[in-house]
Amino acid sequence: MATGWAGDNAVNEQIEATVKEAVERARLRLPQGPGLERCEECDAPIPEARRKAVPGVRLCVACQAVHDEEAGFSAYNRRGSKDSQLR
Repeated sequence: MATGWAGDNAVNEQIEATVKEAVERARLRLPQGPGLERCEECDAPIPEARRKAVPGVRLCVACQAVHDEEAGFSAYNRRGSKDSQLR
C-alpha cells in the first residue's frame, strides 16, 4: 500500500499505539486498593470473594448492575463489524 513517506508498517504501528493507549487509560480508571466490606450505596455486605476478584470494589453486585445499566454499559458489541453487515 502506498503511504507516502511513512514506513511499510506505519499504519499497523499507529493502530497498535492507539489500542495500547486506550487500554492504559481504561486501566487507570479502574478502582484499586482494598475494596469496601459494605456497599457504599445500600450498605449490604460485599462478600470476600467479590473483594478479591474486583480490587477496589465499592458496590455490591445488585448496585453494580444498576450502575452499569444506568451508564449504558454493555459487554456485547451490538454495532457489529462492517463485514457482518455486508452478509
